[in-house]
Amino acid sequence: MAERLSTTASYLGACLLPAAAARRAAVARSSLPLLPSPPRASAALRSIHLIPDGHRTALRPSSPLSSLRPRLCQRPQATSRAISSSAVCSASDPAQLKSAREDIREVLKTTFCHPILVRLGWHDAGTYDKNIAEWPQRGGANGSLRFEIELKHAANAGLTNALKLLQPIKDKYSGVTYADLFQLASATAIEEAGCPKIPMKYGRVDVSGPEQCPPEGKLPAAGPPSPAAHLRDVFYRMGLNDKEIVALSGAHTLGRSRPERSGWGKPETKYTKDGPGAPGGQSWTVQWLKFDNSYFKDIKERRDEDLLVLPTDAVLFEDPSFKVYAEKYAEDQDAFFKDYAEAHAKLSSLGAKFDPSEGISIDDDSKTTAQQQFVAAK
Repeated sequence: MAERLSTTASYLGACLLPAAAARRAAVARSSLPLLPSPPRASAALRSIHLIPDGHRTALRPSSPLSSLRPRLCQRPQATSRAISSSAVCSASDPAQLKSAREDIREVLKTTFCHPILVRLGWHDAGTYDKNIAEWPQRGGANGSLRFEIELKHAANAGLTNALKLLQPIKDKYSGVTYADLFQLASATAIEEAGCPKIPMKYGRVDVSGPEQCPPEGKLPAAGPPSPAAHLRDVFYRMGLNDKEIVALSGAHTLGRSRPERSGWGKPETKYTKDGPGAPGGQSWTVQWLKFDNSYFKDIKERRDEDLLVLPTDAVLFEDPSFKVYAEKYAEDQDAFFKDYAEAHAKLSSLGAKFDPSEGISIDDDSKTTAQQQFVAAK
């Protein structure tokens, strides 16, 4: 649950070894969405969640994270003072959350970074383990993915670029936690690409130091020996079911897989050679920046060699339980949208500690505003 709950993972997803080595290692290891984004071959598992989108921000040679050394949690009104590793951030400020959402929308318009932002949110949440009660040991949506140690996990290859896109917004709105910002960006990216409103809540508390990051190997793999069993192992651990696994996998309608990062996909296709964003990679769908049910249709038909099908994609129409939902979503986009929105909201809250405990809503149901949807490439 590669750029596919991955399923950065992947559905619910957002790599440096040679492609051949990556393929050999993929069977043994692991973005949307969690969601799939094919990871690189140097770690224990590969992520199958959403694959990094085309926007690749150049990193300074001196230090890949030098411009984003994330400030340890800041209290809402602080602008530069770091707090101790034993403290935690206060809840996010609703007004700042709303303003941050508008800034995210502007970033999406100019960078076409929808897939990688979805993957970032999924991979922060997708480490959750329902069998561990203590926070933050249980993993989940707690902002830990801002730390270099977790960004270096193979499944998170490329997500430094997503953090670079969001860091200026975090600097501007100190009253928004990283955990909330990652999930806000993920939901906003999906909605702007065409998904109906996702019932999100905010107020997630951040972990305060890298020692609180989860161990590597929590996210789904793109090419495990037994794809159905692997998906269930990973997503059941998070408390998700077969319907949610399939619905989240549908987020692979967004994004591309880049073989130089993950070992999966073609260097470019007729659908990706001209971008938007940096050209190249192989997409799951023709209009890979439009959120709809075409992923399920394309996986079912397999008529186009320029469209990617990973083992964890194909199994959705092979496993009897998964197939019920995959067939349904291929025929009924409204049903897919409904189930996806619910599954995305659930995923975004996994493992989170909320302050206040009931969470914060930043949507006024009594005042609906028309959303300007992103127009996908033809």
